[in-house]
Amino acid sequence: MIKQLLFLLLFPALLQAQEISSMTQLFDSLKTHPLIQGDEIRLEQALAGKTMAYSKLYPNIDLFGRYDYASTATGMLPIPPNDLLAMVKDPAVAQPFSENIFRMGATISMPIFVASIFPMASKARMMARSAEDLKTINLLKNEALLVGANANLLYMQSLELALDKKKASMLKTKEFVVMEVNNGRFPESALLNISNGISQIDILKNDLLLKREEVTSMVRSLTGIALSQPVKMEQAGILRDGELKALDPLRKKVDADKLGYRAEKEKLLPALVLQGSYSNNSGKSYNNNLNINNDYTTIGAILKVPLFAKDQYAQIKKSKLDFEASKNELDQMSLELISQAAQLQNSLKLLENSIQLYDNSVKEKEQLLDIAKVSYQSDQMTMEDYLKYEDDVILEKSKLYKAQADKWQTLMKLCVIFGNNIEEIVK
Repeated sequence: MIKQLLFLLLFPALLQAQEISSMTQLFDSLKTHPLIQGDEIRLEQALAGKTMAYSKLYPNIDLFGRYDYASTATGMLPIPPNDLLAMVKDPAVAQPFSENIFRMGATISMPIFVASIFPMASKARMMARSAEDLKTINLLKNEALLVGANANLLYMQSLELALDKKKASMLKTKEFVVMEVNNGRFPESALLNISNGISQIDILKNDLLLKREEVTSMVRSLTGIALSQPVKMEQAGILRDGELKALDPLRKKVDADKLGYRAEKEKLLPALVLQGSYSNNSGKSYNNNLNINNDYTTIGAILKVPLFAKDQYAQIKKSKLDFEASKNELDQMSLELISQAAQLQNSLKLLENSIQLYDNSVKEKEQLLDIAKVSYQSDQMTMEDYLKYEDDVILEKSKLYKAQADKWQTLMKLCVIFGNNIEEIVK
């Protein structure tokens, strides 16, 4: 029992400490996040609203029990005049009038024609679809955040490895400098310069560690997983552009608000409602004090015609403004996303070109660094000039790794805008 308890207590920690080998594991963990669960709850709420709207088409049946007291004998149910005359002539007949009446029975009401019910039901259905689309888009947004965060971690890891390589190179050069200083061929300032360069590398690495903590904290907040290392990623699918799927939740909300506006206007139309009731009435007859029991049933159709409904006119105006506000928001977001999508697509092409150019540039600068190292050791170059070549390599590599991270983030933003399945694109 104690072992089981310890396992349950340590299980979350074991999950956080596990090595993550694929983005699929991160995506699966994301789906249990409270934010995603919140979208699921909102969807269920919208579906419940849809059910409530359609339930107005069904009859309402209520059971009731009632006791009535009157200071004078009151009719238990309507009596036709001829029947009442016969009762009056015969005192032995219990007349259905009493001061204390007990009633029990049921009532039923059902819409035959209420115009506003149908657009209200359609509005609820559209809101459910909007909530479902919003859940999908929010999941894509958070998956895009995960991919972008992991891309940043890969960028930092690559830059850290490049800094380690630079440090190893400078440490090897430092051995040569120490020897030359000891032999009196180089001034001691050369040793200070290269030692300072190595210290700057350590400072940059420490800054990277701080930034990495920020990114891993964000990943952990989304998945509950503390990444010890970034996950390798590759693009397995192709971006499919076209319709702006990110607008789908708002599009359906506009349609829902339009239906709501229509429903409020149709509440001013005549409504036909079926109503019926059944009651069993009992009491003591007022004329001879005998127990009496009878049944009474009514059923009818009621036509309601609104003549003046000030609050309904205000509600119509409000629903119209809600619809116009949603439509204006949709128009505004459409313009923004069209512009953003065009800019991101152009940026994606430029980033792909930049990656190729930076990659070639890194190779060239590494070759120049090798030449500079030989020149410095041959006393044909100053320490300051040599260190510039070391810095140039790191700077170019940082640009390359940053461009790679920017490409992933740009691609993910486009996936969200066009509603692409990120799990099919990123492996």
